[in-house]
Amino acid sequence: MAAAAGPAIEPRQAMRASGLPVIVSAANGYAHIEAGYRQLHDGADTLEAALRVVRGPEDDPNDDSVGLGGLPNEDGVVELDASCMHGPSRRAGAVGGVRNIKNVSLLAREVMLHTGHVMLVAEGAERFAVARGFKREELLTDASRKVWLLWKEAHSDWWGPGLADPSWKERLRARLRAGDASAYIERLQAVAQGLGIAPEARLAAIRKVLFPPTGTVHCSALSANGEMSGCTSTSGLAWKLPGRLGDSPIIGAGCYTDQDVGSAGATGSGEENIKVAGAHTIVENMRKGMTPLEAGMDVLKRIVRNYGGDQQRLQYLDMKYYVLRKDGAYAGVSMWTGYEPGEPHAIAVHDGTPRLEKTVSLYEGVSHEWPPLLATRKDAL
Repeated sequence: MAAAAGPAIEPRQAMRASGLPVIVSAANGYAHIEAGYRQLHDGADTLEAALRVVRGPEDDPNDDSVGLGGLPNEDGVVELDASCMHGPSRRAGAVGGVRNIKNVSLLAREVMLHTGHVMLVAEGAERFAVARGFKREELLTDASRKVWLLWKEAHSDWWGPGLADPSWKERLRARLRAGDASAYIERLQAVAQGLGIAPEARLAAIRKVLFPPTGTVHCSALSANGEMSGCTSTSGLAWKLPGRLGDSPIIGAGCYTDQDVGSAGATGSGEENIKVAGAHTIVENMRKGMTPLEAGMDVLKRIVRNYGGDQQRLQYLDMKYYVLRKDGAYAGVSMWTGYEPGEPHAIAVHDGTPRLEKTVSLYEGVSHEWPPLLATRKDAL
């Protein structure tokens, strides 16, 4: 995921907004949260404000987790997913596996407004987008293409066995021996040079090859009169199998808003979030009286339960939830403290004052990417 712009991440606040309206988002939405908040403050619809935040990373070629410049699937094709929910009208829209259309968050809204469906995918979604006036465009930037070519050289894949498979340790046994890691990285350095990747960008590219990133943007908005909406958009897991859908386009997993209760969204291990219907479960937890923090932590513990508390496996997955209750209480929670040492997960908040706050983590420490390719830590690169 592209690094979040903005100030240093602050310690957690009281997790209750100082007033309404309120916007919360994933950290990569921070640079655009002011624009969304101003729209909301000036009376814009809550979904329009949330979309304003989400569109920022979609339009940014330097954010390789969303929209233009997103890291592609294993065939080198960018496939995008998104979903949205409009609390006041209790409507929803979603798209998945969309190629050649940049702003899939807006396309999800089009599905909600102009069809009798909730979700469109793949070629059908693209054709609908063109019919609604969206322009087809190449989403694979030169920078993302070069990282994909470097990944091809690494011969990584997503063909399993997966982390949930009883034979998951076969992937560990297939890793290179620790003594081979430095020579392998040196070879990738040479390949990166040959591909024309700038010297200052090579290590970052190699990290993305060896530790395939997830990446998504979510935003939930609450107006002064208590109306709520949410939206989630992603380019999905880097180097995924063509046609793979994660949690972002799944209503109730990557995004869920209930006008009576609150809104929640997710970034991280999409497959794990689908299995616990994370965003929906969080909202239902709040309906039953849990605070946003309690609701989010409960869902993280459900993921832990699915692995019997086995931290040897849990270290290879991470989840972040962004939770906003109808009264303005909010929380950001995560499975691990961060992806990198000294770089904690964060939630972006704007209640009149924009800021990044540390999430509350279930476990201390950094997560590892799956599948493991090298017997080395990310911080060694």
